[in-house]
Amino acid sequence: MSKFKIFLFMVIASLMPLKGIAETSTQPSRIPAIKLITTPDNHSAYLKGSIPALDKIPAQNFWINNSVEEWEKNTHPAPRKQYVITLKGKLKFKVSDGSTFILSPGTVLLAEDTNGEGHSWELIDGDEWVRIYIPMTDNNDYFVADK
Repeated sequence: MSKFKIFLFMVIASLMPLKGIAETSTQPSRIPAIKLITTPDNHSAYLKGSIPALDKIPAQNFWINNSVEEWEKNTHPAPRKQYVITLKGKLKFKVSDGSTFILSPGTVLLAEDTNGEGHSWELIDGDEWVRIYIPMTDNNDYFVADK
């Protein structure tokens, strides 16, 4: 290939926009989230949405768990409003109307169905569920539902 063709190719390539590489977003970064809620008739339901990636969310303590207590094996409400961060495992959650969603690492669960019937879950991939529980200390849970 001649030097002229190489030069021409480089000029054309430099004029082409680098879509996705050079562009910057004005939208803040968000992480997928699912929020368990209690409906007015005391049933459990869920909303899909997201939480901000870089906002400082207040917390006082947290703990890590990889075991399952007996009460968790049946339908139950959340014991407190809390973020649940899955580190390992893939689960299928079920709410009162029978609808389900999949929870896996990379999606934050906001367990806010503290009253009523509650939810159930089963491990569908892996041999253990490793997770972090972070109790909510603020009335703002930073969740934004999908439209």
